[in-house]
Amino acid sequence: MKPTTAILLLNLGTPDSPKKGDVRSYLTQFLNDPRVIDIPWLARTILVNGIIVPFRSGNSSKLYKAIWDDKTGSPLLMHSQNLAEKLQDEVGSEYKVELAMRYKNPSMESVLARMKKEGYHKIIIFPLFPQYASSSTGSALQLAMEIISKWWVIPELKIISQYYTNSDYINCIVNRAKQHNLNDYEHIVFSYHGLPERQVDKVYEDGYLCKDHNCETENNDTNYFCYKSACYKTTEMVVKQLNIPKEKYTLSFQSRLDNKWLTPFSDKVIEDLGKKGIKNILVFSPAFTADCLETIYEIGIEYQEIFHKNGGHKIQLVESLNSGDDWVKTVKNIALN
Repeated sequence: MKPTTAILLLNLGTPDSPKKGDVRSYLTQFLNDPRVIDIPWLARTILVNGIIVPFRSGNSSKLYKAIWDDKTGSPLLMHSQNLAEKLQDEVGSEYKVELAMRYKNPSMESVLARMKKEGYHKIIIFPLFPQYASSSTGSALQLAMEIISKWWVIPELKIISQYYTNSDYINCIVNRAKQHNLNDYEHIVFSYHGLPERQVDKVYEDGYLCKDHNCETENNDTNYFCYKSACYKTTEMVVKQLNIPKEKYTLSFQSRLDNKWLTPFSDKVIEDLGKKGIKNILVFSPAFTADCLETIYEIGIEYQEIFHKNGGHKIQLVESLNSGDDWVKTVKNIALN
């Protein structure tokens, strides 16, 4: 019997290849998103198309080439596809699992066009971002709803906006940590993708800013959708299960474009740890459910170089959830419960 419910997995996206032209196309689509660079249209257009993309495409192409696999291609796409395939096996023929990217391919437009023809009674939209951010979850959900809103028949929709407090998700991170001997590392870093401070401030409609809500220590109804609060809560839940003492870990934010982003900055934390005589550190990246440029290259290569230059020895990256069996079961449980 034909399934009447579909699960749509959404991830950020990746260039079609590491060639400069494909990377340029990807960056153009990505950075022109008003939820990613949230400044007036004209200023964003000039900044992105006139400055960032022309000057950044060549270097970004080199970075993608460094992580690209000749057989499987983009790590992000490979892990996402493997997750979708394993989830399909897990949920069985009663459900149909689809995968789409917010930017580039498989595009949301093409995937949802195919899903429209299938006439599903219900669609469960599952962005693969545990902590809500307007530039990731918000952007993906907005585009999905814009496309579906144009259908004559709009099916029942279920939206998973975030799940950072889900115990199964936390257990998946803990399971990855158990692949390493934590006693081998003098310090542990939880590195999350950064955001401009103004974007987390926009979460609040009470006239206050993020800094007024004790997001480092409190997670409540008011700051539940604050990305900064979500990152601190995720870390708190992981370190509690792993019994990591407070003095042995640091939470930080990576991939900043300027100094008005969330602090502390991961590269500076890594640098300072090396200068303090720390030789071996373990790095988690809980905001990324699939290994990608930001984990494999930025942490695994760039941060390793920074650490070594400042006296450190080894950075060990904790593998992302990717398509692990525990993560597959977790996605199923969150989507269907």
